[in-house]
Amino acid sequence: MTGAEPGRRALTLYAAGSVGMGVWVTVPGLLLLYFLTDVLGVSPALAGLALLLPKAVDVLAHPLLGSRSDRQARRDGHRRRMMRVGLLLGAALTALFSVPPGLHGGAAALWVGGWFTAGNLLFAAFQVPYLTTPSDLDVGYHARTRVFMFRMALLTVGLLAAGVAAPALSSGGTRADYARMAVLLAAAVAASGAVALLGVRRLTAECGFKAPAERAGHSTRADLRTALRDPDFRPLLLSYLFTGTTTHLFLAALPYVTEHVFHHSGLTALFMGLFLAPAMLSGPAWTAWSRREGNGKQRGLLISQAVFATGSLLLLPAALLDGGARVTATAAVVMAMGTAFAGLQLFAFAMLPDAVAAAENAEAGAYTGLWTATEATGTAVGPYLYSAALALGGFAPSTGGTHTAQSDTALTALLTGFTLLPAALMALALALQRRCALDTRRGGSGEQPPGARGTASPCC
Repeated sequence: MTGAEPGRRALTLYAAGSVGMGVWVTVPGLLLLYFLTDVLGVSPALAGLALLLPKAVDVLAHPLLGSRSDRQARRDGHRRRMMRVGLLLGAALTALFSVPPGLHGGAAALWVGGWFTAGNLLFAAFQVPYLTTPSDLDVGYHARTRVFMFRMALLTVGLLAAGVAAPALSSGGTRADYARMAVLLAAAVAASGAVALLGVRRLTAECGFKAPAERAGHSTRADLRTALRDPDFRPLLLSYLFTGTTTHLFLAALPYVTEHVFHHSGLTALFMGLFLAPAMLSGPAWTAWSRREGNGKQRGLLISQAVFATGSLLLLPAALLDGGARVTATAAVVMAMGTAFAGLQLFAFAMLPDAVAAAENAEAGAYTGLWTATEATGTAVGPYLYSAALALGGFAPSTGGTHTAQSDTALTALLTGFTLLPAALMALALALQRRCALDTRRGGSGEQPPGARGTASPCC
């Protein structure tokens, strides 16, 4: 038995928090590696470590925050206490790109790494309880997809706004340009978080709040062990790790490709717009498609992964064309990948509360903590893998926006790291996702999703 269907106003207020989340995910993911190597003069190997090591803290912090969020939910009847701490994320974003003028190389990397760690912890404090909200609602299988459709729509607004505005605002290439960009976008982060707090309160009031059950003798370790042993959640989680790694590698690589292959840094904002605009528009279409008999979330996720992997491969011949044909072909492929990106986000996140609902003795915060830890890992591993490709190719760092000429080997590594590497990573994500039978075997709360027959379908 489920409660009332969530209203459009409550869903919109709740989803507004994803605007700020989209800004935080996009700006460091798109610009931070490039900022380190081409503005602060940090070597690719050290820049990659400056982005990777802070995420080691996240891997430990997210599951712990998830367990703590469950305890707060049982005690307070809501998870908003931790979200309020996350409202300080905008300040961390500002500090991240406001590197003092006297810092270069290793010292600059240390500054960025320190503030990236602080920002990631604040982001986790907001994200973990925020993403657990759909699991807390007393709603059914399709209603959970609807919640994530609204969230995906507003997340894409944040991604699109930041993906276009951040490169444009920092196009001058100086430290001051990056600092000014961060201040402006930090205001959007803070405002969206405040609205989301109101949305969470209203959404749980309309639909009911299912606090985690009190269980004698349970512990954080036991909760995490239960989640990791879930035969449906585990492949979903591992698949999402490789999906997140691939998409964040794409973001980190894009400024290098537009600058060093297309020789036009202004194309970064254009390609990001072409990538994210279809993602924003296709979310409702993906949702409607998943409701049709024989489709479902699992099939949609597999199709999205296949399209993204194929698009990554096609970017290589597109980039080797000449003149306007190169830009046109790349733009077309990027738009197709953006449509797939909407499916990647929508279906993966919509299956998370389904896994919680389907599992016995599940702690929603533990599942979400592991999920967000995996997401954080992907956001770091993707840029790190690309920085490793640059380092192996002998990419030379620059300072102050004056770009050093690159060798043919460096340019080859730069381009193959943008195309062949993400295609291989997404193929691994697809292979892992095929092992998930959640949609066809038990589809949350005992409800059978579209196309369920009681046995696994070929797509699983």
